[in-house]
Amino acid sequence: MTSFQRWAFCLTVPAALLTLCLYVLPILQVLALSFTEPTFGIGNYVALFQNAAIGRVVRTTVFVSAVTTALTIVMSYAVAFALVHMPPATRRVALFMVMVPFWISVLVRAFAWITILRRNGVLNSALVGSGAVGEPLELVYNQFGVIVGMVHYMMPFAIMLLYANLSEIDHRIIQAARSLGARPVTIFFRVWVPLSMPGLAIASLFIVIFSLGFLVTPAILGAGRVLMVAEYISVQISSTLRWGVATALSTMLLLVVGALIALAMRSPALRAAFEGGRK
Repeated sequence: MTSFQRWAFCLTVPAALLTLCLYVLPILQVLALSFTEPTFGIGNYVALFQNAAIGRVVRTTVFVSAVTTALTIVMSYAVAFALVHMPPATRRVALFMVMVPFWISVLVRAFAWITILRRNGVLNSALVGSGAVGEPLELVYNQFGVIVGMVHYMMPFAIMLLYANLSEIDHRIIQAARSLGARPVTIFFRVWVPLSMPGLAIASLFIVIFSLGFLVTPAILGAGRVLMVAEYISVQISSTLRWGVATALSTMLLLVVGALIALAMRSPALRAAFEGGRK
């Protein structure tokens, strides 16, 4: 090890110690509590598979996360694809508009959606006023409202990931396909989509992991009627004080996320993408 490498290693030590004290040790404490509260054993993990309420919470989380991921990917891909084909000046303005939600609090965004989607909100007033519907629709405080809020929150992240991936595609391949007589639809499905699969996979993985742990948006737009895993854990810790069940569920959530990342890393394309294209 050279002198420079030793200095570089020493510079990483403070960050490693902070990570160990502030992240690893609390996780180990959570893992220990799942086996010791209220009594020692695996009773909390057995309860996860036998408790009907927890089963409903898990099914709701999986359904909402799956729908959110599918909608976010489709709409974000359309926006990212449009960004790639915009003139530079228009693209800068569009990218600024995409970035604006990053600067707005998740609380503000959630309450803004309530203003738009509630029975006497902006959208229902417009629909009733135009005669499109006879009475206001139930658009919030249900799964629809939660999914709308989560998709809106996740889209900027997905758009930036997909835009970075689509920007790296060599346009000479597109020109070659055109020169061979391929139609635009054929080029999209035979060239653009296959070459953007690593970006789609990374964006999907990112959204799924985020969606599984969503707390604020489902709590506000679901109003307790759409209970997801993160909110259920919060209730168990802060209200019912069932730390054993909460920490067991937290551990299972952590294992699921770790398994998803490990599964994704088995793909050479995804592994290269995570490593920044390094071979």
